Amino acid sequence: MGLFLLLTACAGSPSATSASPQTDPAAVYATPDSDPTPTPFQPGASFPTAASPLLPLPVDASPAPTAAEALNLVVDINPLTGLPPADPVLLERRPLAIKISNFPREIRPQYGLTLTDQVFEYYIEWGDTRFIGVFYGNNSEKVGPVRSGRFFDEHVARMFKAFLVFNYADPREWNYLKGSDLYPFLVIPSCTGGICPPFFVSRIKDVEDAEHFTNYFDTTRFNDFAKEKGVNNSRQTLRNGFFSETVPASEGQVQRIYTTYSNRSYNYWEYDIATRKYLRYQETVNVDAEGGVAETYAPLIDAVTNQQVNAENVVVVFASHTFANKFNAEDEVYNIHLVDEGLAYVFRDGVVIPARWSRPEKDQLFFLATREGDPIFLRPGRTFYEVIGVTSTMIQNGLDWRFIFQTP
Repeated sequence: MGLFLLLTACAGSPSATSASPQTDPAAVYATPDSDPTPTPFQPGASFPTAASPLLPLPVDASPAPTAAEALNLVVDINPLTGLPPADPVLLERRPLAIKISNFPREIRPQYGLTLTDQVFEYYIEWGDTRFIGVFYGNNSEKVGPVRSGRFFDEHVARMFKAFLVFNYADPREWNYLKGSDLYPFLVIPSCTGGICPPFFVSRIKDVEDAEHFTNYFDTTRFNDFAKEKGVNNSRQTLRNGFFSETVPASEGQVQRIYTTYSNRSYNYWEYDIATRKYLRYQETVNVDAEGGVAETYAPLIDAVTNQQVNAENVVVVFASHTFANKFNAEDEVYNIHLVDEGLAYVFRDGVVIPARWSRPEKDQLFFLATREGDPIFLRPGRTFYEVIGVTSTMIQNGLDWRFIFQTP
């Protein structure tokens, strides 16, 4: 047996009643969040009122880039980063979208996050978040721990025409993915009596239920495996946004971007002016206000490069989170809707740009524009997306912005 088209391990349980997006508010079975937020902000058409004055920015005198300039990328420029790949031959393939664990904390440091082109972080259930990293312009001999799939992963796989690499899934989500046209591009460990290369096992000590956290993936071995299996791994037509080194005009500066998903999953990005990158800091304890346990952070490190996880761009995306039925609501099996449009904030070069995201069809790429409709130019490099609910709140305190995850 190979990595693809696994039927036996997860096919025995019934599928969800419905996995299609629910847009009718009456169909949302969300339960209220337990902790109220001090300053509610409902994302709307206008920029939120600042809690303190935004600092004026120097205006870059360079001519503003045009959309036509941005689309004229030479063939060996990575369309996901606007930068040359580590090796041009890497672009002659499909991207790999790989699920990477963020919990339990004992699995940190993870492997491969600084070699991604783009990363999406989103809420899964019971206070935890997970990453899905897109590998195209770089390879990594060790990525992971590779964890289970979710409904949301379909969006990333479709946007980038990517192979979706994950370590099994809940039957509801597995049955949905298995029944879709993504099925030939699902990559899971499925050898009889073990796992198949490019998956491999690397033991983790002191982790409860450790067998779920020991699978890793070697992207350098995937091309040969795909060729052996006869799977279409040819280069795809990909265009994803616009890139420019020119710092855009902005209403203000932001030094730190906090995202609080729960009392056990929270993080912030701090802008480093020397490298023009955002550096990631991750929580290390569960917050307990009554017990006197405050937020505590440490740098999030990539064990492959021994670098702090970083990004040239951080984008906070507001997206609808719903449940297909009451049973999914009880288990927090979310449908996160990344089709249509919504609000966002783009952070690059220490500035913030109020934005709208647009993705009219499920097989189209993610497009970012200003609230007035002009394309937003990202800084060439890695982009990290923080996906939160549309009813999430935002608190601004000088150069610190905090987004607090909420769902209806």
